[in-house]
Amino acid sequence: MRSLWLNHDSTPSTDSHNGTPRGSVHATVTRRVAAWSLLFAAVLLTGCPTKPPAGGMGATPTGSGGPTAPAAGGAAKRVILMTNGNSPFWDACRVGMQAAETEFKLADAGLTAVLEVNDGTAQGQLDKLRQYGSQADIAAVVITVTDSENVAIAEELKSLAAKGVVTFVMDSDFKGDLQSARPYFIGTNNLACGRELGKCAKLLRPEGGAFATFFGLESAQNVIERTAGFQEGAGETFTSKDALPDGMDRSKARENVRNALQNHADLKTLVGIWSYNAPAIVDVVTEAGRRKEFTIVVTDAEPIAITQMEEGQIDAMIVQNPYQMGYDSTRLAKALLTKDEATVKEMFPNHGQPGGEIRETGLKVVVPDTGSPITKEALAPTTELLPLATFKEWLKKYNLTGS
Repeated sequence: MRSLWLNHDSTPSTDSHNGTPRGSVHATVTRRVAAWSLLFAAVLLTGCPTKPPAGGMGATPTGSGGPTAPAAGGAAKRVILMTNGNSPFWDACRVGMQAAETEFKLADAGLTAVLEVNDGTAQGQLDKLRQYGSQADIAAVVITVTDSENVAIAEELKSLAAKGVVTFVMDSDFKGDLQSARPYFIGTNNLACGRELGKCAKLLRPEGGAFATFFGLESAQNVIERTAGFQEGAGETFTSKDALPDGMDRSKARENVRNALQNHADLKTLVGIWSYNAPAIVDVVTEAGRRKEFTIVVTDAEPIAITQMEEGQIDAMIVQNPYQMGYDSTRLAKALLTKDEATVKEMFPNHGQPGGEIRETGLKVVVPDTGSPITKEALAPTTELLPLATFKEWLKKYNLTGS
């Protein structure tokens, strides 16, 4: 802070603005003391300025929703990865995004990667897209589509692209003709995901029987494809008795399981389609003391679901790779923004051909360490089969707690 001491000997004899006499030195000092007193009071009220955080004023940690270190000539532009809602599933995506941000040196290109969480509604996603359209620091937007048939979301994505923003989709896609709104898709083959989960159910319960599926949003393309795939993989001996959306409400997810058990006495298999449905199923079945009655197969591996499988509460998990989704999406966004055609070609060697705009991030079937009837031969050649202990080692390799 500047010193507030006055130097009387240096007081000029005329006013610096208009050159008129000031009067006595005493009057001058009196006026200066009053002025400095006001300044001192203002400083006390507002506080002295503090040192800005690393990366410049307003900087926030990578992935927290704001720009980080400024690039040469200005603030970094943002690469936004927007989820469909909030779930531990996206923690692994964030880690992959941050790994790619470091490895591919986004900061050197004046970029920073940010994971933004939608509220689970199509309107929330639409509002965010419209907001991005008015912000000059947005370089790329990658979304997980909340409503696969929502024309407005597709049009907003096209509008961003028309403004020069790089856009594409990860994890959950548009349906049918609306896929023209995105040039690339990175994520799971959700029909194959459901099909592999159905195969697991069939191997665990060869006689089949009634089943119920639990999921977040019935309008999401990954839900539509996974539930259809499950029936295909499980076969005709399995009969769907209920399909219950919860709107991404955890309490509703548990309530749905309670209702299914109460309404369908013949249920044999409980199927979790989204990550948090697994612990919801286990919580209710354990609460009712009915674990031995059901085969429980689920999608994704939340940290608590991993513990539940260790405890014998889950029979099989089909695991996606959200880490790879975040990593590949960040890498592709940077390549497109920097005109790195070699990387784009490497990632999408068949782009321009049917299905060539899709980059699959792989599937793993995780089973208890002992006693599972599920075999590698029963699954698709590209699907990995891992005992739980091996899967946990894979998570540890990437410093993940779930996938």
